Amino acid sequence: MPREDDQNRRLGRYVIKTYGNEAVRAFVPPPLPPEPSIRLEGLQQLLEQANQAIGRLDGLASSLPNLSLFIYAYVRKEALLSSQIEGTQSSLSDLLMFENDEVPGAPMLDVLEVSNYVAALTHGLDRLRSGFPLSLRLICEIHGVLLSKGRGSEKQPGEFRRSQNWIGGSRPGNAVFVPPPPELVVDCMGSLELFLREDRTELPLLIKAGLVHAQFETIHPFLDGNGRLGRLLITFLLCAQEEIREPILYLSLYFKTHRAAYYEHLDRVRVKGDWEAWLDFFLTGVKETADQAASAARRIVALFEEHQEQIEKLGRPAASVLRVFQHMQRNPIVSIPAAAQKIGISAPTVAKSLEHMRRLGILREITGRERHRLFVYEPYLAILNEGTEPL
Repeated sequence: MPREDDQNRRLGRYVIKTYGNEAVRAFVPPPLPPEPSIRLEGLQQLLEQANQAIGRLDGLASSLPNLSLFIYAYVRKEALLSSQIEGTQSSLSDLLMFENDEVPGAPMLDVLEVSNYVAALTHGLDRLRSGFPLSLRLICEIHGVLLSKGRGSEKQPGEFRRSQNWIGGSRPGNAVFVPPPPELVVDCMGSLELFLREDRTELPLLIKAGLVHAQFETIHPFLDGNGRLGRLLITFLLCAQEEIREPILYLSLYFKTHRAAYYEHLDRVRVKGDWEAWLDFFLTGVKETADQAASAARRIVALFEEHQEQIEKLGRPAASVLRVFQHMQRNPIVSIPAAAQKIGISAPTVAKSLEHMRRLGILREITGRERHRLFVYEPYLAILNEGTEPL
């Protein structure tokens, strides 16, 4: 065990600021990496298990018959879960209907927030793949997309905050946690950028990702969107370092399921410098999440294969039905006019194809109307919906 004076070197400092008539203690974390260094011996077995789980997921993803479909669906699930943690009440069906120009059941601002998340993730990955480094400039760009429309768009998108924020409570004076004061945000984020760019061979990448996420959440550099962007940083870092080839690992479901423990561990880092307990929690999440994603991928592939076999037995209509079926793998909720336009076949042909699949039990019509009907690929959506029940 480290000596107490060593442990104290991991702790941040408090800056006393006055807001209104109240003196407030704003927390400023020390730069990464922690000093004394992370004790990896107690984390080694879990780290190995997490790396193996990621390796299995990455290998499985590369063998999927249509990887882009899995990524398309999984990105949207992550967007939904990450936004739910912040209080959004949208569902996956709402997002899919919104993307297909249908009216969602949830408030439009909630759905728009989830849609912004998809756009921010896509923008960040495109920039990384073009060779742009994971840097403060890119983080601000991604934040600008995240808050580009709807809720939060008035809170300085793409810019570090110039005023004090806080977590919990109605003002800094009664907050659960007060991040660094605005004049220190650029310095704190500059130190984080240096750590992001450092190639420290003694620090495994998953450990680095866990450190970066916690530090970003502690700095809370933006007026809004910090939680969502902090969770995105995990995926961006793993993709930038080619730990995963595609964006298929997201921890929002784990953080949502273990919400109380998540906040407790972040607080222990700030109050006690207990990085090891946080990293144990984080690595457990990586392992469980990778295993869950691999299981979901296998089940989706098996489902598609089963339904394709059913359709192929239809005989003459099978060719057009398969085209509509393949469209529904990317768009699990469709209307006849929209599907006809996107696939490039006539509306009557689409209608007949959807009816064939409805009779086979693959699809369900959800409006009960004669016109403007919507069809949902329910078994597929059921797999994607696991864990997305609003908080």
